[in-house]
Amino acid sequence: MKQVILVFIGGGIGSVLRFLIGRYLNSPTTGIPYGTFAANILGSFLIGVILGLAMKNSTLTENQILFLATGFCGGFTTFSTFAYENHIFLKSGDFMSFAIYTIASFVIGFLAVFGGMYLVKS
Repeated sequence: MKQVILVFIGGGIGSVLRFLIGRYLNSPTTGIPYGTFAANILGSFLIGVILGLAMKNSTLTENQILFLATGFCGGFTTFSTFAYENHIFLKSGDFMSFAIYTIASFVIGFLAVFGGMYLVKS
């Protein structure tokens, strides 16, 4: 039960932070979801750092990993909003924004995870 509560609290904190970032960075005039992109990339980097630390020298306990990686990063990043925003791009016929947002999110997201892991391993 303790682990469920840790994930719950971490997820809540991450979700609120993502909401605030989206509120201030998403552009209502252009429709470009800068906030979602920033949260997903930052969350990818953070999970790389967290899991890199966990693998490097076992400095994090299982509960800390659950709170930070599963809870916080899971709540902070969002695939469902990413998918919805892409749906909006496609529905409006903005195929260029769809392609750029999708490709950039995947490529930079993967690089952010690897970069976070590399940073703590060196």
